[in-house]
This record gives sequence, C-alpha cells and structure tokens, in this order.
Amino acid sequence: MNPLKTITGTLVVGFILAIIISFLSGKQEIALNTLSLVVWLHVFFGIIWIGLLYYFNFVQVPALAEAASDTNGPGGKGITKYLAPRALLWFRWGAVATWLTGAIAIELLFGNGKIIDIFFKFSSPVMSIGAWLGTIMLFNVWVFIWPNQKKVLGIVEATDEEKNKARMVAFYASRTNAILSIPMILSMVSYGHGGYIFY
Repeated sequence: MNPLKTITGTLVVGFILAIIISFLSGKQEIALNTLSLVVWLHVFFGIIWIGLLYYFNFVQVPALAEAASDTNGPGGKGITKYLAPRALLWFRWGAVATWLTGAIAIELLFGNGKIIDIFFKFSSPVMSIGAWLGTIMLFNVWVFIWPNQKKVLGIVEATDEEKNKARMVAFYASRTNAILSIPMILSMVSYGHGGYIFY
C-alpha cells in the first residue's frame, strides 16, 4: 500500500521521518524532551489552523465571489458542498489542538499547575500577548465562524436572510482572525528569537 495515497499514510510517514531525524541528531542517551515535543505539535497544528485561515481569506472567499458573479460559470456549489466542510473540519479542530498544545507548552515553561496563570504570569509579556490573541481567535472560530458557516453551507437549516447574515458574521470574524494572526505570530516567534522587531 502506498502511504502517499491517503492523508493518514502521509501524516504517519511524515511523523516517523521527523522522529527518525530527531533521534539521529540527538545525544547518545535516549530521553524524551517533552517541551520540544509539545512545541513541535503546537507549531504543526498552528500551521494547519492558520494555513486554512489564510486559504479561506486569501483564496476561497475571493474565488466564491468571482464564481457568484460569473453567470456562465459553474458557480461555487462544488466548493461549498465538498471543499468547505472538510476544510472547516481541519480548521476548527486545528484551532483547538493549537490552543491546547500552546497551553501545555506554556505550563511546561512557566507553570505552577494553574491554567489561568498562562495569561497573567509570564516571564515574557510577548508570549502573554500571543496567548491572548490566540484565545480570542479560538473563541471566534467556535462562537462566530463555525456556527454561522453551518447555516451558510446548509448543515443547519436557515432562511436566505439568516444565511446572508451568517455569511457576513463568519466573514468578519474570519477577517478579524486574519488580522489578529499577524501580531499573534510575531508574539509567538519573538519569545524564542530575542523579542519584538524593535527594542
């Protein structure tokens, strides 16, 4: 069986390759570096989440607008029926996995067993800002984007008026997340690389 023919096979081979590379480049003794494992997973899930956020904002939304205005074209039914639901599945669970692994990483770095301290007691306010922005973005995914996308995609019954309103709420929440993602990424990478751009 060719692992490249399935998503699961591709992911499994990728993770095995990463583990082999990590093992071969490590020290002689074998010991699990829990923090590095959690941060690696945090970045992996974050790429899924933010990559799809950018796909929706920079590719799918403009393409659907063009498809809707093209009276002789195929329209956007294929995207909304087949592509969007699958992309939204990876998007919303990528958001959860990113937030959880980020919370675990911060607990491993600074924690005292109280999850709420993640947002208030950092040795680096840079990371605190990133955690708050990521939390706001997670909230937007589950409270504004996903419930409204279910109406737009017909997963939940809605009138045309409700669908139009839902489309705008999901759109603005998604655009807000795209805006917030830029300083969030800066905050998250700045911690490990010497701070913000200006100092």
